[in-house]
Amino acid sequence: MTMLEGRTGSWEVVIGLEVHAQVISNAKLFSGASTAFGAEPNSQVSIVDAAMPGMLPVVNERCLEQAVRTGLALGAKINLHSVFARKNYFYPDLPQGYQISQFEEPIVGEGEVLVDMEDGVTKTVGIERLHLEQDAGKSLHDQSPAKSFIDLNRSGVSLMEIVSKPDMRSAEEASAYVSKLRSILRYIGSCDGNMQEGSLRCDANVSVRKPGDELGTRCEIKNVNSLRFLRQAIEYEAARQVEIIEDGGTINQETRLYDSGKGETRSMRSKEEAHDYRYFPDPDLLPITLTPEFVETQRAALPELPDEKKNRFIADYGLSIYDAGVLVAERDTADFFESVANGRDAKIVANWVISELFGRLNKAGKDINDSPVSAHSLGGLIDLIADDTISGSIAKKVFDDMFETGKEAAIIVKEQGLEQVTDTGAIEGIIDQVIADNPDKVAEYRGGKDKLFGFFVGQTMRASQGKANPGMVNDLLRKKLDG
Repeated sequence: MTMLEGRTGSWEVVIGLEVHAQVISNAKLFSGASTAFGAEPNSQVSIVDAAMPGMLPVVNERCLEQAVRTGLALGAKINLHSVFARKNYFYPDLPQGYQISQFEEPIVGEGEVLVDMEDGVTKTVGIERLHLEQDAGKSLHDQSPAKSFIDLNRSGVSLMEIVSKPDMRSAEEASAYVSKLRSILRYIGSCDGNMQEGSLRCDANVSVRKPGDELGTRCEIKNVNSLRFLRQAIEYEAARQVEIIEDGGTINQETRLYDSGKGETRSMRSKEEAHDYRYFPDPDLLPITLTPEFVETQRAALPELPDEKKNRFIADYGLSIYDAGVLVAERDTADFFESVANGRDAKIVANWVISELFGRLNKAGKDINDSPVSAHSLGGLIDLIADDTISGSIAKKVFDDMFETGKEAAIIVKEQGLEQVTDTGAIEGIIDQVIADNPDKVAEYRGGKDKLFGFFVGQTMRASQGKANPGMVNDLLRKKLDG
């Protein structure tokens, strides 16, 4: 168990997360206004979103489907009866003066997410609930020194708030949980998971306690929009709370903001309780009643989920837990791998995709869909290694050229004359020359200095410009030197 060390010994950090995921739908939760990102300010605002008097909300069925699909993907209970409630609080960019959300009766109940940690341990994080609610608009404070501007394009966009149980014990666990949750949402297409655009945001509830004690007083860090900032905010906040308690102070339950520039959290407001929001069922909306058939239709349409796919990759392709986990993190990556692996050695393919392709994509700032090397092209390169046309070391050079030019491996090999030398006579000729050029090294090797064998391999490969078949080089050298 991860512990935080203070002056008075070890402290346990307790973390629960509230993830706000923007639902993929063409229209908002209660209006027909567009949800497309990047439009001119206030160009996607219906009279419902602007809270004009007498305008009544109408539930978007697609948003209900997405919430149910997400609940099923999280192994959660789907509530056939749910209720929209009004949550009253003043927000300058929330025109109604209240938010339509869900309180006592959400659409999705308890579930769980399995999180694979880097040390190989699998952590289970409980889901408390998932409910639907409207997003607020956006206040812009950097357009004028004297005024704030308000863009209502986002006002009324459907959000799923996914509330975890306080099951996480470190910033790394919290980050891994959000990453896994994002992967699941993207697999099923209920949220694009784009944290930079704000379509996935996170509130972190953080408290500390001595191991075995009751839960401490928590502080909520609002609207963290990157995994790196989430880790930094949790680590700072936990250390801040430990320092206060060890100095004899008490933690005030409050809402805080994370300042990424300064690397610290700061107080925003005292934390409201549920009764402060004066929740009550929204009189303009009937309760939502789902049929079991509706739920089963959504379940039947779900794709293979990351955990199922990972288990299949391990069973069918013989991959390690780590490699399978990396490959299934994104659905497009998993599809790319399977396309290359079809009819080939899956472990070799996994190594090329993870070590070679991912490395180059990361360096170039591209994702798998922008890869200059297609699955078909990578398969062609691996085939050239398998049939001894080129060696593994030459293949990496060819792969660099493929990534740079988009050409097929066979064309590059032909243009540059990189075919592997498998002619025994030709390789023997090179070896004879290497032995003739290094009589002192030969004497040392035959005198018991076995490590010099690598020197002869290197010299032979260099003399052949890397084209000699390495296996044949090893075999022929052994015969010549040991004979």
